[in-house]
Amino acid sequence: MTEETEVVSRNFIENIIDQDIEEGHCKKVVTRFPPEPNGYLHIGHAKSILLNSGLAEEYNGTFHLRFDDTNPMKEKTEFVDSIMEDVKWICGDLDPAQVYYASDYFDQMYECAVKLIKKGKAYVCDLTADEIREYRGTLTEPGKDSPYRERSVEENLDLFERMKNDEFQDGEKVLRAKIDMASPNINMRDPIIYRVAHMNHHNTGDKWCIYPMYDFAHPIEDAIEGISHSICTLEFEDHRPLYDWVVRELEFENPPKQIEFSKLYLTNVVTGKRYIKKLVEENIVDGWDDPRLVSIAALRRRGFTPESIRKFMELCGVSKSQSSVDYAMLEYCIREDLKLKRPRMMAVLDPIKLVITNYPENEIEYLDVSNNQENEEMGTRKVPFGRELYIDREDFMIEPPRKYFRLYPGNEVRLMNAYFVTCTDYATDEEGNVTEVYCTYDPETKSGSGFNARKVKGTIHWVCADTAQQAEVRLYENIIDEDKGVYNEDGSLNLNPNSLTIMEHCYVEPALAEAEKAESFQFVRHGYFCVDSKDSSRDHLVFNRIVSLKSSYRPNK
Repeated sequence: MTEETEVVSRNFIENIIDQDIEEGHCKKVVTRFPPEPNGYLHIGHAKSILLNSGLAEEYNGTFHLRFDDTNPMKEKTEFVDSIMEDVKWICGDLDPAQVYYASDYFDQMYECAVKLIKKGKAYVCDLTADEIREYRGTLTEPGKDSPYRERSVEENLDLFERMKNDEFQDGEKVLRAKIDMASPNINMRDPIIYRVAHMNHHNTGDKWCIYPMYDFAHPIEDAIEGISHSICTLEFEDHRPLYDWVVRELEFENPPKQIEFSKLYLTNVVTGKRYIKKLVEENIVDGWDDPRLVSIAALRRRGFTPESIRKFMELCGVSKSQSSVDYAMLEYCIREDLKLKRPRMMAVLDPIKLVITNYPENEIEYLDVSNNQENEEMGTRKVPFGRELYIDREDFMIEPPRKYFRLYPGNEVRLMNAYFVTCTDYATDEEGNVTEVYCTYDPETKSGSGFNARKVKGTIHWVCADTAQQAEVRLYENIIDEDKGVYNEDGSLNLNPNSLTIMEHCYVEPALAEAEKAESFQFVRHGYFCVDSKDSSRDHLVFNRIVSLKSSYRPNK
């Protein structure tokens, strides 16, 4: 008999790293997640965080969080703080020694630029931004040399130092790499590597009035930190020749290797910072962490867990081919994560009162209720029961259709974890809306008593009116109208007008009054909910629906 061996699937990045280690090109795997602090992170960034941190863990290496803060025009400390919180939430503990800032290397980047000038590989250019674009050429036509391209090394050194010393206005001069204006790759046509920008920087203040461009700064940051594999998304593939040129011309030992993978595209969601910023500024959403968004902060506030995000990324996989993933897959992952972990509680979202006319007045009994029928280890709890209850409006009809097995006049149902009740009457208001339902109960039918003399087809949930806690419940749907797609013809967003439903007069079990912020539960028949981390308080409970119970996604077996 041959011994079975486990087949381990490797993605293409792991195969590259394996080869680099085997050939002696990599002694230690060091990866980084390098966000620009100009907005909140979204679900796509989670893929990069988990990929980079996961590779470092797999190869017993090191993972860096590095803020690519080279553009003070768009960066804020608020975004730095939010990114730090997001990465800690997804990765767990993050040692301060793992946190880096590109701006800490500004002195070294300046010296790198001086080195290129001395090598005759960079020059100061006086062309305007429009002129530079005109000189650059097109995809089919080569560019032409700047009239300032052949300035002497001495003149370039003098002008660059004067740029640093605040002698020029924004846009008056730039420093460009001297590569090839006829290159088929437009990124190699003497790209700008430094510009004058009189902006206050969140980390360095007013120390600098010149700032490096991303394509110049990024490879230097990677090289300084000893990054072994610079893993980025596919839009940087055409920038790789410039990345390699920078580290080669600056003569870094053990230069990092750039590897590109496909972005995560999720159907019917908004990830563009420009669009989210507009939604926030126009008060269409409640900030960058509005639970209808897919920023990591929004997913956390809505009730998603790090485990569910990790599971989602595992299902998505890592490849070079661009594809879209159905949002239903993300919902499937949070259901799978919560179903055996969280208690199943009773909550009535659209209440009408049910009065058990033959139940003793002013009496409350406490029933034993399983916290999670699929996980016995979660134990039981005591739930109060009395003469007056709240039930959901949809659980009673005066004239029900066929195969309606809940309450209607003359029908008997089970009150979940309690007794059989039979509807005897009901009351309505002037508009004909049902306000109360009257029932009688059979004391012999108590749940757990072993009663089996007759069967009922319907079971409904409830909460005891005397002890119930009033709560606000927020039902979230996709902020995008899924039938119309994400964008209108004019580029605006196709917003779903029903993306948020607020139910202000809901009732929940009294035990939920003690729930902590962000704590999650399954509300029987309604879905998974969590205590809102922003608006909920002991005096005003607010629950967010994380996801409904039903799923349209089925994983491949």
